[in-house]
Amino acid sequence: PGYAMAKLIIRFINGIADVVNADPDMDGRLRVIFLADYNVKLGERVYPAADLSEQISTAGLEASGTGNMKFMMNGALTIGTLDGANVEIREQVGDDNFFLFGRTTEGIAELKQQGYRPWEWIGNDPLLAEVFALIERGHFSQGDPDRFRPLTDQLRGTDPFAVLADFGDYLRAQAAIDASWAGRPSWHRMALRNTARSGFFSSDRAIGEYARRIWAVAPFPVTIGG
Repeated sequence: PGYAMAKLIIRFINGIADVVNADPDMDGRLRVIFLADYNVKLGERVYPAADLSEQISTAGLEASGTGNMKFMMNGALTIGTLDGANVEIREQVGDDNFFLFGRTTEGIAELKQQGYRPWEWIGNDPLLAEVFALIERGHFSQGDPDRFRPLTDQLRGTDPFAVLADFGDYLRAQAAIDASWAGRPSWHRMALRNTARSGFFSSDRAIGEYARRIWAVAPFPVTIGG
């Protein structure tokens, strides 16, 4: 089921691309592109080209990967939750150079303990309700109202990653990004700070810390020659 849902999400992205890219008002302003068969060689082109890195996993559910570090090193600013490497990136660059949104791990757990009812979040947010209405009447599926029904049914019924609960705060963070981007010199300073403080994520530091804190091993001196 998870594999099928992942494929449906990819199809949904391409459905959004069909609508956005065909809109004459978006010509020269915005394009949605799904990069198929993503690999390291393609990443070498993507990381330096990005201005914003979207690291939007639900807090507590993502491993600490290196993709967001690579974006950071190349000057991209991050919008993200307190999850994985985002936590360390924010510690290095400071709150003012990171666009934080979403609940914490503890906040997600509390939400679930209280009895999370995602359908209520849709009913209480007109914009979110409009998003669902567009999807369910086939706006992104060439008029087919059922193509993405499994996706909307899951979100409305269980929303296992609490996406709907973080939706409003995500929009708030995106508005902050828009305002920061409009003041381009300030954005450039933030980007430079991200690059300058990315040295913390060097492999030398990481391996040394693993050796001390996890493996409990000491350096072994090696004599060369003689």
